[in-house]
Amino acid sequence: MLLAGDIGGTKTSLAIFSPERGPRAPLAEAIFPSTAYPSLEALLREFLASGHWHPRQAVFGVAGPVVAGQASITNLPWVMEEAQLQAAFGLASVRLLNDLAAIAQAVPWLGPDDLHTLNQGQIEPGGAMAVIAPGTGLGESFLTWDGTRYRAQSSEGGHTDFAPVIPLEVELLRYLMDRYDHVSYERVCSGIGLPNIYAFLKDSGYAPEPDWLAAQLAGADDPTPVIVQAALDSARPCELCTATLGTFVSILGTEAGNWALKIMATGGVYLGGGIPPRILPALHDERFMQAFQSKGRMAPLLARIPVHVILNPQVALLGAAYYGLEE
Repeated sequence: MLLAGDIGGTKTSLAIFSPERGPRAPLAEAIFPSTAYPSLEALLREFLASGHWHPRQAVFGVAGPVVAGQASITNLPWVMEEAQLQAAFGLASVRLLNDLAAIAQAVPWLGPDDLHTLNQGQIEPGGAMAVIAPGTGLGESFLTWDGTRYRAQSSEGGHTDFAPVIPLEVELLRYLMDRYDHVSYERVCSGIGLPNIYAFLKDSGYAPEPDWLAAQLAGADDPTPVIVQAALDSARPCELCTATLGTFVSILGTEAGNWALKIMATGGVYLGGGIPPRILPALHDERFMQAFQSKGRMAPLLARIPVHVILNPQVALLGAAYYGLEE
């Protein structure tokens, strides 16, 4: 049996899989609040004891870089080591994967029910595939064809320098440079980025902040869902939130196009993370694909690349399971 997990700073999803039933039919599955446990080891002991499971191997997708078999997660005081976990649970093997690499592992196996298509395009067999995932942060990964199968590759591309392409974005960059030592794409294209765009537009006088919205934001632990909901609420339009989400979508389109060019993603671009499924109407607005394709002489190439939104919320867990059962 395989123990697989999607380890995040807020929640951790764990499941037990068997080769006979495959990654789509776990024997057991549970979600835990990560911050309620002092370590991944403590959480695993509780989960395994609940069903008296004795897996032989484990694969975990973790929200952070994995270096030399060790990983840590932002905002969570856990340090995870493959060798330590292997010894603690008597496992034959333990593998830690960056969470975006785990998502990428699942991409070749995703079906129509797992995806929402933004651009049909035309797949080139064996072409590289790009994954860009705005959630709390901005993750990026990719897959390359080795002649027999696709292999996922890790990246920390979300932390590269933000490059504005229109005057409004130039002013956004200047605004954020006064507040941060480094302005990355994650600062403007993620759950932590949306409030930065909102603050810029509000402070620059783009549009007034309605009193009802100010009250909601004051009572919210996380302003991002409030801003997104207000932007998509046709019954009570909010110009400030609509502009915030529109700017976010344009920046996401630009960076998705950048990522597609850098790896020649003729096998398709896949938008993962928690935000894209929630903003499908905004992604269907022409500004996303315009920004994606706006690359001068490379525009015809990008117009042919398929673009999909990943709808399956358990895709990172699914990818960890596929990796473990394949290897």
